[in-house]
Formats: sequence, C-alpha cells, structure tokens
Amino acid sequence: MLVTECVVARRHFLDTRGTILKPIEPHHDCRPVGEILNQIGGKWTVLIINRLAGGPMRFGELKRHVGGISQKMLTATLRDLERDGFVNRTVTPTIPPRVDYELTELGRDLQGPLQAISEWARNNRERVLAARERFEEKNPGARPSRVGRVAMLPEPPPQQL
Repeated sequence: MLVTECVVARRHFLDTRGTILKPIEPHHDCRPVGEILNQIGGKWTVLIINRLAGGPMRFGELKRHVGGISQKMLTATLRDLERDGFVNRTVTPTIPPRVDYELTELGRDLQGPLQAISEWARNNRERVLAARERFEEKNPGARPSRVGRVAMLPEPPPQQL
C-alpha cells in the first residue's frame, strides 16, 4: 500500500518512494458544488427553473411570468441552462417559429435541492440579516463583499396578477 503525503508548500504529492505525483488542487472536491451554485445562483435562474417546473413554456410566456427580466437576460439565462443540460429548447417550424422551453430530467432533479435551499433561506433570512447588522456595527466602514450585496436582495413589491 502506498502512503501519499502532501507537501503543502509545493502542493505536490509524494508517494513512499519519493516520486512526485501530479499536483492536486486544494479543495478539488468543492469545485463541482461551486460550479453548480454559481449557475443556479444567478438572479433569474431559480425563478426560471421554478416557472418551468409547471411544464413547457414559450419564451414570451416565460418572460411575462418571470417579470422584470429583459429579453437579453432571459435569452442568456435560458442558453446557460440549456448548455448545462437543465433546459431543453424545442423549435417548431411555424410562421413565426414557435420556441418552447422545458426542464430536462436533470433540471427536474434539481427541484428537490432548490426547494431545500429556498426553505433554508426563508427560515434563516432574519438571522443572516441580524448577523450582518452586528458585523456592520462592529466594523463601521467595512465594504460589503459582492456575495453580501447579492445574497440578500430587498423584498420585491407584491406582483399583481
């Protein structure tokens, strides 16, 4: 059995014979999680996925239901979701062409984790805001990180249907 030992300063691994093995990036197990959180953490992504959970929708219908999203941003977000395998785009050759979007199996599988994250966020929002307030009181003038500014958006006004 080979015992591998990490030389932290060089971030190389040595086996018991002293052979230098391929460097392994620290926290490499976190990369897939970070990539997915980056994708689903976009301002519009969760709203779009939640709307598509009800079934296929046309572009204009989706734009109306999401509300406040520009055509350019909706197009870009749908393209990213399609590229990552969460959404299927189906073009029906009519005049004008009909384009429908629907969740793939992978996109539907994301519903459970998104629901859990959403529930956690709703249940803990006040605690996070209180912690942020305490931090800002202790650290006046500290600039908020990008994550902090994005993480807690103000409550949107109620939508009228």
